[in-house]
Amino acid sequence: MPTAERSHACVHIRWMIRRDMPSVLAIEEASFEFPWSEEEFIRCLRQRNCIGMVAERDDEVVGFMIYELHKNRLHLLNFAVASQCRRQSVGSSMIEKLTSKLSMERRNRIMLEVRETNLDAQLFFKNLGFRAISVLRDFYDDTTEDAYLMQYRYRASVEELVEDGPRRRMAS
Repeated sequence: MPTAERSHACVHIRWMIRRDMPSVLAIEEASFEFPWSEEEFIRCLRQRNCIGMVAERDDEVVGFMIYELHKNRLHLLNFAVASQCRRQSVGSSMIEKLTSKLSMERRNRIMLEVRETNLDAQLFFKNLGFRAISVLRDFYDDTTEDAYLMQYRYRASVEELVEDGPRRRMAS
């Protein structure tokens, strides 16, 4: 397969396991000015409602996401793609996996915070259908920086809307 095609090859998204941590930490440290420590990852992932997933290509972890399950939403806490794999659909594949978990009946939106200075992330999420719904002043512990609260809302398919429409009784 030519290099250009191979670089855009599909990624496999799976549950994060303990042996993924060195790769996840390397991506985290290369991606953020104020990266999470291994202890922060472990503390978060030990919570019952916290899920970690990785994107893998050719048996190499090339991205990850950490999110929380809430009654009516998913909250994306951490998300990164290895710098050499950005703009190759890895991130959008991970978000597609996350949006596939939404439904009309249960969790119908994804929420996340993005630093006001992280224009790349703002544009990435905006292009995938997320909208900034508010500004969170002085949001971060490590700086006085504000964050944008962004939201993606589930959009029901025509089939779902028809199924959930008024039920007609048949006269017998």
